[in-house]
Amino acid sequence: MILKWYYRGQPQRLQHFMLTQGFSSAQLTRLKFHGGSVYVNHKQRKTTFMLHDGDIVRVIMAPEVPADAVVATPGAIDIIYEDRDLLIVNKPAGTASIPAANKQPDSMANLVKAYLQRSGAESTAIHVVTRLDRDTSGLMIFAKHSFAHTLLDRQLHTADMDKQYLALSSGPVPMAAHGWIILRLGLSDGFYMRRAVVPQGKISVTEYATLAQRGRYALSRVYLHTGRTHQIRVHFAAIGRPLLGDTLYGGELPTGRQALHCSDLTVRQPFTGELLHLHAPLPADMQALMTKVGLQ
Repeated sequence: MILKWYYRGQPQRLQHFMLTQGFSSAQLTRLKFHGGSVYVNHKQRKTTFMLHDGDIVRVIMAPEVPADAVVATPGAIDIIYEDRDLLIVNKPAGTASIPAANKQPDSMANLVKAYLQRSGAESTAIHVVTRLDRDTSGLMIFAKHSFAHTLLDRQLHTADMDKQYLALSSGPVPMAAHGWIILRLGLSDGFYMRRAVVPQGKISVTEYATLAQRGRYALSRVYLHTGRTHQIRVHFAAIGRPLLGDTLYGGELPTGRQALHCSDLTVRQPFTGELLHLHAPLPADMQALMTKVGLQ
């Protein structure tokens, strides 16, 4: 992977410039000791070199070693967007984001690794930027190299990265047209996989807008302002509106998975600066559920 910049500004050390571009100290160390290199005006330089206005900086990233723990598993993936640095996929319900210990290697990470291999990608190391629960469908971001991963991580919960979900819920109290849910979430006492509203938990903020409502049922667009495990599921259950199919948190109409889909994503391409707006349509099972409860 080769990265290039035209330096503009007052003289400064190459190391300082690279830190301002998003490199971490650990990445600079990796460049130095694990096969990477830095050139200024076509000459290899140490990071103590002084840059001047008009200099051309080229960084050849150290090669990445893929983790053996992630086995490449051939299979189809629904690619929504791809460029040199990013891969954004539409994850189906029932597929984990990353492989779990002692489980079949059929997570999105396994499938993406196989895709990178067969497409001749420069690196087949897996960099998961955003995850979804196994039974939540929708948009997931993978970075194609470690530097892109670092820059994308810095966008999380900023204006440059926005995720929106579609959720189907039910309950005796109608949904407001617009609302906020602000509660402290933590581990449940009874079950290690379950989360709960607990006094010592972390503050968690969910915003929602009601798109359609009929009787007990509603379709909501949901915005996460924090990223806690099971946040939407616990928050909706806490206000008496558990997601349909979410048996872990008291949802009606068991359908094999919670009715939750990450439908829209805004992310800034970390090198070009382009703001990407991506969409994954509502999957067939949630469309059928909407029909069943009279929401379409």
